[in-house]
Amino acid sequence: METKQLKEQLQGFLKANPKQAFSVQNLADGLRLEGASGYRQVLGVLENLADNQIIKKIDKDSYQFQGQKGDIVGEFKANDKGFGFVRYDENLPDYFVGPDNTMQAMQGDTVRVSMVKPAQSADRGPEGKVEEILEHAYTRLVGVYTSGSTYQGMLGQIRLSDKKAASFQVVIDSSTAEEDLHDGQVVVAEVQSYADAIHPKQLVATVTQVLGYENEPGMDIMQIVENKKVPNHFPADVMAEADAIPNEVLPSEWEGRQDITDQPLVTIDGADTKDIDDAVVVWKLDNGNYHLGVHIADVSHYVKPGSAIDTEAYNRGTSVYLTDRVIPMLPQKLSNGIASLNPGVTRLAMSVEMEINQQGEVVKHRLAQSVIESHARMTYDKVNEILAGDPAAREEYSGLADMFDMMGELHQILAKKREKRGAIEFDTPEASIVVDENGKAIDVVVRERGTAERMIESFMLSANETVAEHFDTKKVPFLYRIHETPDEERAKSFFEFASALGYPVKGDPANVTPIMLQTLMKKVKDDPAEQMISTMMLRAMKQAKYSPEPLGHFGLGAKYYTHFTSPIRRYPDLTVHRLIRWYTEHGYGVEAQEKYASSLGQIGVDTSTRERRAIDTERLVDAMKKAEYMEDKVGNEYEGVVNAALKFGLFISLDNTVEGLVHISNLTDDHYDYDEKHAALIGRSKHHIFQIGQKFKIKVIRASKKDSTVDFMLVNPEEAPTTDIKVPQPNRGKFGRDNKRGRDNKGNGNRHGGNGHGGRSNHGNGKPGQGRDGQKRGNGQLNGRSNNNQGRPQQKANQAKSGANHKHPFSMKQK
Repeated sequence: METKQLKEQLQGFLKANPKQAFSVQNLADGLRLEGASGYRQVLGVLENLADNQIIKKIDKDSYQFQGQKGDIVGEFKANDKGFGFVRYDENLPDYFVGPDNTMQAMQGDTVRVSMVKPAQSADRGPEGKVEEILEHAYTRLVGVYTSGSTYQGMLGQIRLSDKKAASFQVVIDSSTAEEDLHDGQVVVAEVQSYADAIHPKQLVATVTQVLGYENEPGMDIMQIVENKKVPNHFPADVMAEADAIPNEVLPSEWEGRQDITDQPLVTIDGADTKDIDDAVVVWKLDNGNYHLGVHIADVSHYVKPGSAIDTEAYNRGTSVYLTDRVIPMLPQKLSNGIASLNPGVTRLAMSVEMEINQQGEVVKHRLAQSVIESHARMTYDKVNEILAGDPAAREEYSGLADMFDMMGELHQILAKKREKRGAIEFDTPEASIVVDENGKAIDVVVRERGTAERMIESFMLSANETVAEHFDTKKVPFLYRIHETPDEERAKSFFEFASALGYPVKGDPANVTPIMLQTLMKKVKDDPAEQMISTMMLRAMKQAKYSPEPLGHFGLGAKYYTHFTSPIRRYPDLTVHRLIRWYTEHGYGVEAQEKYASSLGQIGVDTSTRERRAIDTERLVDAMKKAEYMEDKVGNEYEGVVNAALKFGLFISLDNTVEGLVHISNLTDDHYDYDEKHAALIGRSKHHIFQIGQKFKIKVIRASKKDSTVDFMLVNPEEAPTTDIKVPQPNRGKFGRDNKRGRDNKGNGNRHGGNGHGGRSNHGNGKPGQGRDGQKRGNGQLNGRSNNNQGRPQQKANQAKSGANHKHPFSMKQK
């Protein structure tokens, strides 16, 4: 291929996918330029584009679009006042973009920005101008239709349900038949034209789908689902493939599998769980060690690469758990049927059998494709009763009670091992939102995790680590769950914060280790500063993700980690099962390694993106339903704890996990300044200080389901302690440019984390819950386990690319 043509293709492809970085090999594969010569040709062109600052080098062999020489590419963050910020690097200050230079960019748009003025100081970034909108975040909109419009050729307009775009007016053009639309309907609309200099706040769209009427039960949640572009209907070809799957294991499917149907395997889940994807068994060996068997539903046997089910599962990436419903990754025929490990029936499984010594070390292991049968369908509550010595429960399950005792012993050994190596545990309350028959939130209930929940978490963690270590040792392409070490700047800031509170961290922030942070958490346990320090520690950590690079898991203190245990609800786990099957059948040679070598990087990127989409969706629904629950509680008083102190006020959580904002305008006894070093609001005259972890009585003054917000005021603000800390007065530039990235003037910024590291997640009832093998989705926590109550009403990114196309980037549709 000629250099000029190659340059145009590479630049065009990277520009069409500005948010992603691609390796040289991935790009060469996409262009069908094989061998060392093809690699060198692509590398030479990429280096030339990088030298001219049109693209940028991300790491040793990956590149991403940048723009014209000197320009940067980033994500636009809009402010209600008309200006915005562009985030382009985690460690550098955002570009400020004034109202006249936004080019009418909307929240989340990917933009190319030129510099208007360089940075004035370390904490005040450069000023820029949007030169080009490379990718619109809003291509489809969801809102409530109202007929009639003053604009010629327009049928009406829609009121957007997404608050981030609510400042824009959306008019519906006449390409939609008027008789198909009625006032009050919730509709999905595709954007035809965006705001410009003539119509600075107007979008023109065409209605493509009517979801129902605004006040119908469940329509509140569906608006969020559609806004987040979560696929929620299985196409006909997917359902046809699912219907063709047998309802029971066929005799021919036993071939080549280990028959362990005689082992006393059991499943342990929440009482309402329908998609049961793991079974466990434990016994004591003659040498004093434990046998731990973790047997996972073999979804990969039924979901073949490139099939319609596979493509749809890849697009979804994960199941999404939303208060009174679940949006599953796989059709119910699979998730609740042939792939669910129901008791008394034969099922196909992927098995990890481990021999574990008294120190919690896996001294032997074996991976196998198997045929299993669950001997009992246990619940957490029942196992907790057995472990607690309840006579009736132990009598009811007399044949299994001794095994549960051994499971409890093994769990204690495994937990002690994790603690010894520095695993960090943040154990926060998990809430279930209870709804009535109309989907209205009527209660928020906190559930405590017992020994049974923690025990299953320990077993799933062990299986995930064992599988990861097995393939890392083989040095073959594999997909890992990674949680990287905090970067030096964030670690240094956190160390300074902890030191300011009287708890210095021993160690070098440039080489932070899990044991440093675990030691700190032990020091502050049961101290008033415990919550404050744990919250700030979470904010200093990076986000967990999927990657072909075996970088370990910082939060778990694990050198090896993957996701193997939940293929029914997570695509990465399904990929790991396929890898196990492939290497088992084809060995670990060079030819076998080529099968997945070039595709795992993109699978990691896409599944991480879709995981974040699910987390965001669950968080938004959670916030909306909690606000709905609080709407009739205005005027009530409660005890609460400060869980964030920011420039605009205090976020306070109640015992049931409902969170509300005490806006700074409601702290009327003084003028309060924000002290970043101490993460505190401090009064100038009376010197009261408000920080994370403080307890106050609050009154509910406002709750809005529509806005998903709850507002509090302090009943006795004068009870706050005083301090002699002096806060330097900020340099408030034009348009309030001292605002920190990710926080808007209303406090609705990026406060929540998402560093979850684990496996089978307890998204069951309401608030995204604790991960079975370590994930707590959506609230930045690192530990937990949960209940996948799929298939029942539960009380409690970019448009996805085809799974068949993820191997070669140039086979993707360019935007």
